[in-house]
Amino acid sequence: MDKRAGLPNTMHNASVSHPQPRFLTLADVAELLNISASQAYALVRNGELPAIKIGGRGQWRVEQHMLEEYISRMYEQTHQFLAQHPFSQADSFSSQ
Repeated sequence: MDKRAGLPNTMHNASVSHPQPRFLTLADVAELLNISASQAYALVRNGELPAIKIGGRGQWRVEQHMLEEYISRMYEQTHQFLAQHPFSQADSFSSQ
């Protein structure tokens, strides 16, 4: 808690721009992608999302730009899927 402002430290200077961290934890990745931590771990372990293991306990870290590249690849793959599988009226009933 920041005693000067009476706010949590994260709230103090909220208008001040802070640089993005270079590395993200798998919990960060999971939160950003709105997936579970185990799904984020699976993306790393199967090689879809490049990451590094650091420290004595081998904690995973994902570079911010690698996550952005992964997201771009997923948009491209989705675009290709949609081009190959056009939407039909029958699709609107199968997803309900």
